[in-house]
Amino acid sequence: MAEIRSVGVVGGGQMGAGIAQLAAVNGLEVWLHDSDSTALSRAHKSISSRIQSLISKSQLTKERGDEAIRNLRCSKSLEDFRTVDIVIEAILESEEVKKKLFAELDNIVKGSAILASNTSSISITRLASATKRPSQVIGMHFMNPPPIMKLVEIIRGANTSDDTFNATKQLAERLGKKIVCSQDFSGFIVNRILMPMINEAFHALYTGVATKEDIDAGMKLGTNHPMGPLELADHIGLDVCFSIMKVLHAGLGDSKYAPCPLLVQYVDAGRLGRKKGIGVYKYSKFDFCGFLRTILGIKSSNWADPANQPISVFFLRRTGIPREGRGMKFLFQCPCCACFCFVKPNKAAKPKENKEAIEKKQETNEKKKEGKEKVEANEKKEGAKEKEAKKE
Repeated sequence: MAEIRSVGVVGGGQMGAGIAQLAAVNGLEVWLHDSDSTALSRAHKSISSRIQSLISKSQLTKERGDEAIRNLRCSKSLEDFRTVDIVIEAILESEEVKKKLFAELDNIVKGSAILASNTSSISITRLASATKRPSQVIGMHFMNPPPIMKLVEIIRGANTSDDTFNATKQLAERLGKKIVCSQDFSGFIVNRILMPMINEAFHALYTGVATKEDIDAGMKLGTNHPMGPLELADHIGLDVCFSIMKVLHAGLGDSKYAPCPLLVQYVDAGRLGRKKGIGVYKYSKFDFCGFLRTILGIKSSNWADPANQPISVFFLRRTGIPREGRGMKFLFQCPCCACFCFVKPNKAAKPKENKEAIEKKQETNEKKKEGKEKVEANEKKEGAKEKEAKKE
C-alpha cells in the first residue's frame, strides 16, 4: 500500500480538530468535514489560531505553518473525500451512527482508501461489516487532546490486512505518536482497564465501603494517581463512562462489567459531572483553584504557602501548544474552558523550615522585642526626669 499523503477527518469537535491540526502540521493534505457549518467554522478558526501561535513562539517555522494552513481545507460535503488516502472519523460514540457513516464513505472514497475510527470502545470488526472493504478498516484511537497526548491505540479488526495496519502505523509515527496495538476486544487497552476501575469505585460508594472522599484519597495516595477515580469520572463525564461500560458489558458478556446502579442513577438524574455542575461531587461553578489543588494534591489550608507551590502554571486558550521540554510539562486540559495547563518547576520555591529553625527564629524575635521594650522604657524615664528638672 502506498504512503498516506492525504487525510480526511470527519467531525469538527475537539478530537476531530486536533487530529486535523496534527496532520496539517506534519505536511499532510487535510480535508475536515462536519455537517454543522458553525462547528466547522469554529474548528478552522481554532486550528489556524493555534498554528499561528506556534509560529509566533518559534515552535514552528513560518514556512511550515503557512503550508499547514494551506493544506487544511474544510467542507460540509463528504464528496470532497473522494481522493483522500485515509478517512479518520471522530464523531459521536455510537455504533449505529458510525456504521451509517462508514457505509456512506465506502461508496464515496477511492478503492484503496483506509477507513479508520477514533472509537474508544466499539468493535472495529462490527464497524467494518457496514462496508465492502473490511480489510481496510482499522481503529486509530487518539487520546484527548490529540496535539498533546502522545499515545495512539491501533486496533485491528478480524479482517484488517497487514498493509492497512502498516500504513496506519506509519501515519501515527509521522504524527509523532507512541503506538500501542490492541486486538479487537471491547474497550481495547486504555478503557478496558480504566473504566472498570471507575465503575468499581462507584460500587464501593454504592455499597458503603467508604465515603467518596476516602475512595479518591485512597487511590491518589495509595497508587500515586493525580486524581481519584470518582473525581476523574466527573471530569470525563458520567454519561461517557456509562456509555463505555455498556459497550464493555455487551461486548464481553460478563456481569462484572455491568454499569453500577449508582452510576446509572446519576446519569438518569442528569448528574453528569463537572460539565453539568454536579456528578459525584457538586460544583457551584468551575473552581479552577480547587481543581488545580486536586490535581496537585495540595490541601486548601496550605495553598498560600510558597513551599507548597513548587510549580508555575501556564494556561493557553485558543493558542498553539508548547512542546514539552524546557522545564515545561503538560498537566491537564481544563474541562470547562478547554484551556491547556502546563507546569514548570519554580526555582524560587523555598523548602520548609524545620522545627528547630522556627523555634530559634521565634526566640530571636522575642529577644529583639524585649530589647526594644527596654529601650522604650528607658526613654520614658529620661523624658520624665527632664520634665521634673524643668519644673524646678
